Amino acid sequence: MRDPSGRLLQLLSLLQSPREWTGIELAERLRVTPRTIRRDIERLRELGYPVHATQGNIGGYRLAAGTAMPPLVLDDEEAVAIAIGLRTATTATITGIEDAALRALAKLEQVLPSRLRHRLSDVSDADVLPVPGPPIAPETLAALAAACRAREKVRFTYTKAGEDVSKRFVEPHRLIAAGARWYLIAFDSDRGDWRTFRLDRIDAVHRTGLRVPARELPDGMDAAAWLTRSLRRTGAIQARILLHEPVETARHRLSARQGLLEPADEHTCTLTTYPDAPHYTAYNIALLPIPYTLLDPPELAPLIRAIGERAIAATTHSQP
Repeated sequence: MRDPSGRLLQLLSLLQSPREWTGIELAERLRVTPRTIRRDIERLRELGYPVHATQGNIGGYRLAAGTAMPPLVLDDEEAVAIAIGLRTATTATITGIEDAALRALAKLEQVLPSRLRHRLSDVSDADVLPVPGPPIAPETLAALAAACRAREKVRFTYTKAGEDVSKRFVEPHRLIAAGARWYLIAFDSDRGDWRTFRLDRIDAVHRTGLRVPARELPDGMDAAAWLTRSLRRTGAIQARILLHEPVETARHRLSARQGLLEPADEHTCTLTTYPDAPHYTAYNIALLPIPYTLLDPPELAPLIRAIGERAIAATTHSQP
């Protein structure tokens, strides 16, 4: 990297990540010599950035934690990634953040160099369709995320599908976004067992300040596997579909929210959906923009067929 200023910005961006970098690693990433890295580190220190170094044959560098930092610096890729994330957030199921995301995106555009401002303007002008799904209060998401990180017990009210409202006292374990919904996996202290809660049914979250040791999920499962098994127990259905396109093409046409893609052969791939209610799963399959064949479960076939028949009946009067 010939531009010293640009190289310093990229070096600072790397050092802001939560890890320690060796001089050799930094030199390889920036395509310079370790001696140049040492000079750049000294330059950053002169500018007020608290770069700490560890001793040893290899040596390592990191920014000091808990120290007042100079203004945030983003490289080109990070700035564009944040802009895309903010634009997508305007259609998220988390209520009340649309205007805040647009304001943050506008501020980001104002402070960026012209070479990036055009790229971000293109992102801002793009139309992003809303993600179907029940709305979630941002304060609920934030409180539960903080409780998961701190391993802090929380109380909340929970409304089941049949409008049955109950008080819950739980140890939050992990938040997971699957499909169009958010879930909390937690150990229910009153029931002495693990439970899965939909965030759109949680209300009145109260953090108790009581911290507990971390618990491991049963059978050594990770959070994603537990969620899948939990949803199946509630009658949710997980579908497997054969898509008649190569996996590389399908990845560009489908969202990660629609499920897991795996190659079948050079011309086809399989899509495994997240568990959900049968009618909602059938609806999502019917909207796939790729020719497909339902592999399983067979009980979805009549639901998808009914959707197709309604669409045909609604359009038979139209001329080609």
